[in-house]
Amino acid sequence: MALYRITYADGSTNDIIGGENFCKEVTKDGGSYQLITFPDKTEEQLAHEARMWRDEELVNTDWVVPVTDHAQHAAYITYRKALRDWPSTSDFPDTKPTL
Repeated sequence: MALYRITYADGSTNDIIGGENFCKEVTKDGGSYQLITFPDKTEEQLAHEARMWRDEELVNTDWVVPVTDHAQHAAYITYRKALRDWPSTSDFPDTKPTL
């Protein structure tokens, strides 16, 4: 699946997510289609997205901090530390910490 811009015989356009075979079918009586591509993300964008994911993971695991008798409490605490340290590692933003 990809994003395509279809231009119909009457000149109207439509952006769709689909396959090339579909585009060929809907333009067989006239019109055209083109694949819409997006530029690669910059390192800054990738780092920003990684930090947003990391912040969400920290929020989603906040509940475990005061629950000291949870069976995986130590694993969660270790995971949260890895999340906080992750931006300063050589793995950032390519390899996310795991629980």
